[in-house]
Amino acid sequence: MDTDKEIQFEFYPTITVYKSGRIERFSRQTVPASVNPATGVTSKDVVIYSSTGLWVRLYLPKLTNPSEHKLSVVVYYHGGAFMIGSAADSLNHNYLNRLVADANIIAVSVDYRLAPEYPLPIGYDDSMAAF
Repeated sequence: MDTDKEIQFEFYPTITVYKSGRIERFSRQTVPASVNPATGVTSKDVVIYSSTGLWVRLYLPKLTNPSEHKLSVVVYYHGGAFMIGSAADSLNHNYLNRLVADANIIAVSVDYRLAPEYPLPIGYDDSMAAF
């Protein structure tokens, strides 16, 4: 049998792992960091550790007078069982834009490395390193 075509694990419609070790991830809808016109929230991607590729997406609310504001910071870890998702996923991005605008906070969304390419505890390690 061809192990490159035999499926070992499938998490349809997101990921397929073949017995050969090849991993196929299906496309996910991501959005770039930007200024959200509806909320005025600004987002920006920042690499924390270039050696591992660990990065975060920062969200800053629209401030009328920045020198007079002290803001709380929320560190956000997207769901997905350490196998799916990203800080750039449209669902997470839209949620954090609204949260930051409504709560007047700064949000830091962590894009940790995903299993099975990076087995646990790497996702945990990335999460703690970003914190």
